[in-house]
Amino acid sequence: MTFYDIMHESWLSISGNKMRSFLTVLGIVIGIMAVVIMVAVGETVQQSITDQFSSLGTNTIMIRAGAAQSAGVRTGNRMTLTMDDIQYISQLPDVAAVTPQDTSGAQVVYGNRNWSTSVVGVYPGYATVQNIEMEHGTFIDMSAVRNAATYAVIGPETAEELGLPKNPIGEIIRVRNTPLTIIGVTKAKGSSGMGSQDDMIIVPITTLKKRITGSRFPNSVSMIALKLYQDADNDIATEQITSLLRQRHKLKDGDADDFQITDMKQVMETMETVTGYLTLLLIAIAAVSLLVGSIGIMNMMLVSVAERTREIGIRKAIGAQESTIITQFLSESILISFIGSMFGLVLGVGLSQGVGRLILHYNVPFSIWPVVVSVSVAVVVGLASGVMPAIKAAKLNPIDSLRYE
Repeated sequence: MTFYDIMHESWLSISGNKMRSFLTVLGIVIGIMAVVIMVAVGETVQQSITDQFSSLGTNTIMIRAGAAQSAGVRTGNRMTLTMDDIQYISQLPDVAAVTPQDTSGAQVVYGNRNWSTSVVGVYPGYATVQNIEMEHGTFIDMSAVRNAATYAVIGPETAEELGLPKNPIGEIIRVRNTPLTIIGVTKAKGSSGMGSQDDMIIVPITTLKKRITGSRFPNSVSMIALKLYQDADNDIATEQITSLLRQRHKLKDGDADDFQITDMKQVMETMETVTGYLTLLLIAIAAVSLLVGSIGIMNMMLVSVAERTREIGIRKAIGAQESTIITQFLSESILISFIGSMFGLVLGVGLSQGVGRLILHYNVPFSIWPVVVSVSVAVVVGLASGVMPAIKAAKLNPIDSLRYE
């Protein structure tokens, strides 16, 4: 028999019982569709994390004040970092930009409108560290920091919520009764690993401490953010910063660090590892549906063998070899699995892309893996499910088969 003859016979056998064949194919469709969707979910989560951290860059390091814990008890965020620390850190060879960062929640008022947002006190280096680009105006400079100038750079979402003009440079807003002149509006950036960059007000850190919050510790900072040069080694830079701060804070060898360093590169690698395991878990759960579908194919083929016992006897009586019988039933099993796999692939890709783009408004990444999985499953499941019924059919005694009613 030619390949065409085998496929033609297989199709006639499958289409002879449409409802049973449809339900069997449906099991494979659901299994493949579940696997494709789970792969898409895992890749979407990984892509989302990558996008969030790429807004900062993997060469970014955050230093927070206060030890993480001491003797098993959290010590809180003690103000152990100072403005002087920033000057020394900026002199390290691998540091491209550095800024203090203090944040305070506040109500901002413009005309008869108000909005609750975050007010962030920083140095000019904040724009470099956070990869901020300006839509209108300019960013704050060191002159504004030294003079505690009442200047503000706002995010586009904050400007929209306050009903500011399209170009609000020179407009006055009030934060805790402190008037601030808008000198710049940042470009829309969206959320990142550090929260939304579009909904905030950026001011000189001296303005935040002296005029807005009235801090009793004007020289202390809660966090220092810095960006390394592209060719810098994050591990070496972290060791240099740790050694510098321990020396400046006069910590002895046995003392715990009174600061916490977070390397964004390590955080990103950890998150990618976690999401990779999560994707594997989701695929494993979805694979259960494939197992159920393969059992359905095996069940159908066993029933088919029982129904076609007399036909098998006639074929063997006129000279059909066992290999021909095995090939016939395996081809039917593989054809059912292939049809279900292709429909499952199309539905899985269509649903994941459609939901991502139309409902979630997110570009779901598409990879070749779902296609490879679908074709592989079509062959493997078809063979695994059909081999036992095929062997059973080939081993039937032709005389007993001819007597079968």
